[in-house]
Amino acid sequence: MCPQAPSLVHPDHATLIALLDGSPLSLSHYLAWGLSAGGTLLDGLSVFMLGIAIPLLIHDMSLTPAQTGLLGAALVAGAVIGASLGGRLADRLGRKAVFLLDMGLLTLAAVIGALAWDPWLLVVTQLAAGIAIGMDFPVSSSYVAECMPHRERSHMMVATIACQSAGMLLAAVVALGLLHLSGSPQAWRLFFASEAVLAALFLVARLHLPESPRWLMGQGRNREAVHALENLVPEDRQKLETLATRLGDEIHHVSKLSRQSQPPGFGILFHPAYRRRTLLSTLPWLLMDVATYGVGLFTAVLLGSLHFGASAADPLARAEALAGGSGLIDISLLAGFLIGLWAVSRFGRIRMQLAGFAGMAAGMLVLLSSTLLDGGAAHHVALVFAGFVTFNLSMNMGPNSTTYILPAELFPTQVRATAAGFAAACAKVGATAGVFLLPLIKSALGVASVLALMAVVSLLGLASTWLFRIEGHGRTLEEHHSEDLP
Repeated sequence: MCPQAPSLVHPDHATLIALLDGSPLSLSHYLAWGLSAGGTLLDGLSVFMLGIAIPLLIHDMSLTPAQTGLLGAALVAGAVIGASLGGRLADRLGRKAVFLLDMGLLTLAAVIGALAWDPWLLVVTQLAAGIAIGMDFPVSSSYVAECMPHRERSHMMVATIACQSAGMLLAAVVALGLLHLSGSPQAWRLFFASEAVLAALFLVARLHLPESPRWLMGQGRNREAVHALENLVPEDRQKLETLATRLGDEIHHVSKLSRQSQPPGFGILFHPAYRRRTLLSTLPWLLMDVATYGVGLFTAVLLGSLHFGASAADPLARAEALAGGSGLIDISLLAGFLIGLWAVSRFGRIRMQLAGFAGMAAGMLVLLSSTLLDGGAAHHVALVFAGFVTFNLSMNMGPNSTTYILPAELFPTQVRATAAGFAAACAKVGATAGVFLLPLIKSALGVASVLALMAVVSLLGLASTWLFRIEGHGRTLEEHHSEDLP
C-alpha cells in the first residue's frame, strides 16, 4: 500500500472537530471519561485481587507450583490476546461495541471464577479476564483521546491510566474488608465476586455511553456523529443537524493512508510512513513492562526479607499483611500519576518519558546499593524506600503515562485502536517475559543481578525513546497526520 498526501478536510468536518476540541470540560466529559476508565480501574483491581487470592488458593485448593505459576501468567498472557483483538475490533465495530463486549466477558469470567471448583478452571477464567482487560486498553485510550477537549486531552489520558493504581488501592481496601467479613480461606471467592459486581455495573452504565464522534465521522456516519457530539458539546442542535445534512456520508479522513472500505490491518503499522511511530509506541512500552514486573518480583522478595507480616503462620493473616503492605507501596504509584497529570501536559510526552526512564534506572541503582551494603536490604530500610519511591514516581509520571498516550496520538482514527492494541500487546509480551525469566535469573544469579539488569532495561527504554522520538507536543490529533513532524 502506498501512502498518499492527506486529503483535504471538508470544512464542515473541520467545524465539528473544532467544536469537539475547543469545548469546555463539562459534566458529560467527566461521565464519559469515568466510564472509559473503568477498564484500567478493573485491571489494577484484578491484578491486586489475584495476588492476594493466590496464597489463599494454595491453602484452599492445594495448588501445585505449576498451577500457581500458570494462574499468575494467565492474566498477563490473556491481555496480549485481548489487546491485539480489542484494537482491531474497535476500529471495525466502534469503540462502544468493544467497551460492552470486554465488560461482559470480564463479568462472566469473574462469576465463573468465584464459583470455580477446579484449579484448571480458575486458570481458564483468569485467561478470559486477561483477554477482557487487554481488550479495554486500546479502546479506552482511543476513546478518551478522541472525545476529550484538546487542552485537557493529556490530563484526562494520564488520569485514565492512573485508575490502574487507584484500582489497586481500592482492591486493598476491599480485600481487607472481605477478609475480615469472611474469616475463611475461601474469601478468594468473594474477591472474584466483587470484581464481577464492579464489571457488571460498568457494563450497564456503558450502555448509555455515546460513541466516539471522531470514529463515526471516520466511517461517514455523520448524522450519528452529530448526535454523539450533542452529548459532549453545548452547541445549537439545529446548527449541528445542518452540518450533518451537508456532509451526508462524507468520510472524515486525515491520514497518510489511502482510503479503504475497511480499516487497514497490522501490516500498515510497519509501512515506512508509520514505522518510526510504531517503534516509538511499542519498544519503550515493552521495556518499561519488563522493568515494572522486575520490581514487582523484587517487592515480594524484599517484604519477605524485612519480615513484613511473614511471621504469620495463618494464611488469612499473611493475606492481610500482604494486602496492607502492597497497598502502602501502591500509594507511591498513584502519587507518580498525580505528578504526571501536571508534568506531561506542561513538558510534553517525550521529555517526561526520557526523564521517567532515567529516574527508573536511578531507583534501581539505589535498590541495588541497599542489597550490596553490609547487612543487606533489611539493614538499609531508608535506601529501600528511597529506591521504591524514586522508581515508582519516575515510572508513573513518565513512561507509564506516556506509553499509554502516544499510540492514541501518533496514529489516525481509522487505525488508532489497532495501533494502541498492538503496542499494549507488545508491552504485555514484555511483562510475560519478565514473569517467566526474572525468577530464573534471580535463582541463578541473585536479586542484585535482577536489579542491575532492570537498571539496564530502563536505560534501554531511555535510549529507544530518544532514538525514535517524534516531537508533537501541543498538536491536535489531526495535526499529527496533516503534516510531517520533525
